[in-house]
Amino acid sequence: MSDHKFSGELEEFSYALGLSIASNLIQSGVKTIEPSNFMLALEDIFTGKEPRLTPEMANKILQAFMEKQQSGEGKVNLEEGLKFLAENREKEGIIETASGLQYQVLEEGEGEKPSPSDQVKCHYHGTLIDGTVFDSSVQRGEPATFPVNGVIQGWVEALQMMTTGSKWRLYVPSDLAYGDRGAGGAIGPNTTLIFEVELLEIV
Repeated sequence: MSDHKFSGELEEFSYALGLSIASNLIQSGVKTIEPSNFMLALEDIFTGKEPRLTPEMANKILQAFMEKQQSGEGKVNLEEGLKFLAENREKEGIIETASGLQYQVLEEGEGEKPSPSDQVKCHYHGTLIDGTVFDSSVQRGEPATFPVNGVIQGWVEALQMMTTGSKWRLYVPSDLAYGDRGAGGAIGPNTTLIFEVELLEIV
């Protein structure tokens, strides 16, 4: 951490606000910006100057830029995901269903299988194909409870095949996950996801 000294509350608040906004932008998928023009817009607005773009123009520019970025990123993600799944299905212990969902049974439970209308309690650990963790109840130390039919399609399918007490590793193609919209943060458009899911109980 740098030893920059703030000369008052407003300076400190302004910097903290900048950190918060930057963090939110990164979470929502904005990977890079040109800071001086970002600052110029803030300065124009807060000093009462006439903005250099109308709100309509600004919205069009934002939309076009994000769509262009997403389609490029989505193409790469889709190709990488398909390549990964094609190689993965050849591995021992991997089962692929008609939908394209792949799974591997790590531990077989002896309980009941849930139905779509059931609520279940699970521990899970979600990663991208490069190993990046994007969500994990295991790391939080708190299992999650949710309706079987209230999650991504790949989970809906897998949970109904799992017996309570089972632990499976799921390889979920993007069309059974968040599709071409992604889910923000680490989950970009057309992203293949990997989950280790432990079905603890039907609630």
